[in-house]
Amino acid sequence: MLTKLTVHNYALIRELDLELENGLTIITGETGAGKSILLGALSLILGTRADSSVLLSTNEKCIVEGTFNIEGYDLEEFFTANDLDFENVAILRREITPSGKSRAFINDTPVTVNLLKELGDRLIDIHSQHQMLMLNNNSFQLGLIDSFAGTGPLMNNYSTTFRKFRKLTREYNELKEKTEKNKSDLEYYRFQFDQLEEAKLKSGEQEELEKEQELLEHAEEIRLSLDHSSRLLSQDERSVVPLLKEAKTVLSKISQFLSTDSDIAARINSAYIELDDLATEIGRIARKIEADPERLEKINNRLDVIYSLIQKHRVKNLEELILKKEEIEKIIRSVISSDDRLTELESDLKSSTETLSLLSKEISGKRKSVLKEIESRVTESLKQLGMPNARFRIVLSASKDFTTAGIDNADLLFSANKQIEPENIARIASGGELSRVMLSLKSMMSKNNNLPTIIFDEIDAGVSGEVADKVGQILSGMGKYMQVVNITHLPQVASRGDKHYHVYKEETEDSTITRIRLLSEDERILEVARLLSGSEITETAIRNASELIKAGLR
Repeated sequence: MLTKLTVHNYALIRELDLELENGLTIITGETGAGKSILLGALSLILGTRADSSVLLSTNEKCIVEGTFNIEGYDLEEFFTANDLDFENVAILRREITPSGKSRAFINDTPVTVNLLKELGDRLIDIHSQHQMLMLNNNSFQLGLIDSFAGTGPLMNNYSTTFRKFRKLTREYNELKEKTEKNKSDLEYYRFQFDQLEEAKLKSGEQEELEKEQELLEHAEEIRLSLDHSSRLLSQDERSVVPLLKEAKTVLSKISQFLSTDSDIAARINSAYIELDDLATEIGRIARKIEADPERLEKINNRLDVIYSLIQKHRVKNLEELILKKEEIEKIIRSVISSDDRLTELESDLKSSTETLSLLSKEISGKRKSVLKEIESRVTESLKQLGMPNARFRIVLSASKDFTTAGIDNADLLFSANKQIEPENIARIASGGELSRVMLSLKSMMSKNNNLPTIIFDEIDAGVSGEVADKVGQILSGMGKYMQVVNITHLPQVASRGDKHYHVYKEETEDSTITRIRLLSEDERILEVARLLSGSEITETAIRNASELIKAGLR
């Protein structure tokens, strides 16, 4: 249950600390005092969207923090699954910065707003006027039946199986679509692969062939250049090598007269040896170079094959072409192996379908077994709430496919008059009638739901007198099973609370702010008297208020 709510810098709230207990807590205040603002602040830690427009002061961030006692509400698995430390006291916090950035925390651990909402939905149910729309929501309708039928363990098993079923279905459909497409292209893929396989592609082959091709295409030019170089070096008596040899001979004749430090003869000898060796090497290369039209044709044909395949598969070079071949081979293997996976998935889907069918039928059977009792109890409650001719019915019909809630579709039927047959409640019921139906349903659910807190925002709107007193009795009865907070304008309801808070506006020099305070016994009598008589509190109203409160305590 919610034990403490702290609000800072939200709308008209500068600072607010609200401590709550179990049972029925009443909140009253003048119209426009800020009761709805209080719910707006609370909704932030339940995951509603917000931006900087909620800030009272645009220079400070808004902080809303709720402290909850969660012992005994089976939330350990939720905390473990989301990598959160579980403690019996959980603190949910939401911050909105002046720039509009939102941050959410559970026990000081940053979380997503969606995760905050998921936990908040399991801790608090805020009932407001727009929630009446839920009466026509199939999940809500089935949820209220399930809370009475005790289908919790079965629904947990069903939900686990349904998630697996959906995952398998998605994988099966995606694989089947992909496989069918690839199968239609399988022959084409095989033709492509065979063509590439037949080409016997080798890494680095293209570069080697292009070099050899260039050599063969310029063979005559290369050979002539080498021959000319060879002649310049050594092939006649006036070429470089013979001249160096002659210089070497001449120098050898005078070497005895040269200084011992002189190395001219040695250097001439070294140059002679190097150039003679170079001439020999050039000659050897020149003899090897010769035109080979047949080899050149083979190289050109091979490169044509490679270039053609590169262009066909829209790749840049031979290396990418080899990778393309591997990719096509993988596609072919996947098409062949996907049939096995599809068979496996079909088997898993069949098993999941059978399990879902058994669970959903058992759940549906339990739901149908409690319909009469729910109808009877809600109808009786509506009679006590001033609708003596009310009739309430629930019709279950089977859906074509499995849903998150089983195979049932629920339709809530209602009639407030004898002469009118029950019809869909969302179409036929007025706002006041919807409020009473919802109160009856929520009252019934409170004894069966494992929900710590429920908050009503003027659930008693549109009723008065004895009906208002009955509403107060119902809310007080709900407070015996859970924490109930009710915002009201009715004295008959306000007098039933275990605790009573008053919301009011306080005017300062530069602003108007909303405050809330716990009323003492005397203050509570005066507040109920105000609800009875209006702004002018009479002695009679005070006596009546005192009697109402005493009656509520009995």
